[in-house]
Amino acid sequence: MADGQMYVFHTRSVEETQALAEKIGRLTEPGDVFTLSGDLGAGKTSFTQGLARGMGVNGVVNSPTFTIIKEYMGRLPLFHMDVYRVEDELEDLGFDEYFYGDGVTVVEWPQMIAEQLPAERCEIVITRGEGDERTLKFTAHGRRYETLCEAIKHDHSGN
Repeated sequence: MADGQMYVFHTRSVEETQALAEKIGRLTEPGDVFTLSGDLGAGKTSFTQGLARGMGVNGVVNSPTFTIIKEYMGRLPLFHMDVYRVEDELEDLGFDEYFYGDGVTVVEWPQMIAEQLPAERCEIVITRGEGDERTLKFTAHGRRYETLCEAIKHDHSGN
C-alpha cells in the first residue's frame, strides 16, 4: 500500500486521548474505517470510548476481546472489532459488510486481517510515553481521511 499522509498527536492523559477521539467521532461518516495498533495497555479501548462518545453512543464501550465484534448505536452504528484471535487471516468473517456499510468501524490488531482491510482507511498507532502520555500517529489513506486529520490537527493545535 502506498504511504499515506501522516499526522502526529500527543496527549498527556486518558482524558486527553478520549477528547481527541471524541472530536473525530463527531466528524465520522458512514463507511469510515479506523485501525488501532499498539501494545496492550496503550489506549486502544480508551480511544474507542472517546470516539463512541463523539458519535453519541450511550453506555459502556469495552474491548470485544472474546466476541471479535461489538456493535453500538449512536448517530451512526459503531462496529468495534478486536481481531487478535482470528486464526486465519483470509477466513471470511463478513468484514466487508462492516467496512463498506453505513457504520463506522474500529479494528484493533489490524495486522491479523491486513489482506481484508479496505485500501482507504485511517491507521492509528498508539505508543506509550511517560505515565499517561501517548503519541498517536495517524496515517491517512485516502482524501477522506486526510481531510478528517487536517480538521482534527487544526482543532487540536488550539488546545
